[in-house]
Amino acid sequence: MANERLRVALLEHGATVHAPAEAVQVDAKTVERWITQGRIPYRKHRFAVAKLLGVEESYLWPDALTPAQAAAVSESEIVTVYPHRWAVPKDTWGRLFSVAREQIDVLVYSGIFIAQDTGIMRTFADRADAGVKVRILLGDPDCAEVTQRGADEGVNDGMAAQIRTALFLYRSPRQREGVEIRLHDTILYNSIRRADDQLLVNTHVYGKAAYDAPVMHLRKVTGGDMVSTYTSSFEAVWNRATPVES
Repeated sequence: MANERLRVALLEHGATVHAPAEAVQVDAKTVERWITQGRIPYRKHRFAVAKLLGVEESYLWPDALTPAQAAAVSESEIVTVYPHRWAVPKDTWGRLFSVAREQIDVLVYSGIFIAQDTGIMRTFADRADAGVKVRILLGDPDCAEVTQRGADEGVNDGMAAQIRTALFLYRSPRQREGVEIRLHDTILYNSIRRADDQLLVNTHVYGKAAYDAPVMHLRKVTGGDMVSTYTSSFEAVWNRATPVES
């Protein structure tokens, strides 16, 4: 069966079969067979081609790994798991963002403990000045989902108040080019903090405040799809969120 995903990815990238052939040092006819006959390249070639085209290897070749292999690779993306957010060492959050070279993403309702950290706010501003793209997703304080979360956590209107406070505290990073804040009205299943290929994912548990729920530290590994699952979720929320005026 032809690999239409690879064909389309090449077209979208404005590339011919010669580009991946040169990247992995194989004959262009070999790349043609990857497309027309659906042949699966060696793993090192899959990685190089996926990187060249800016897509996930698992998207181009979803059947390259058996379910057991895929599960093993994805498990290796887990750096550590903290039983509660309050158990995460305080400097872990700052270190995560300070190493970003391309992308910082934050998906929360208020994330007030981050917004109140002046060191992290300074890091966001500094990283933006260095060319890092910073995207912040806060909950819409007037939406029904935020109201429900406030009730679930027993803070009621306090959740919306925290979001408005967070918006105020982001005033310094917001002045930087490359920093964008949007408001969302989605159900927040997980809070996500991302720096390039590393994530800190705060799961949410009904009846528990976010600081009492577990946090996973993830790092992208080629062939794994845990990180890409969360980053895809971020993109879905970002695309439907409303920009905050400067």
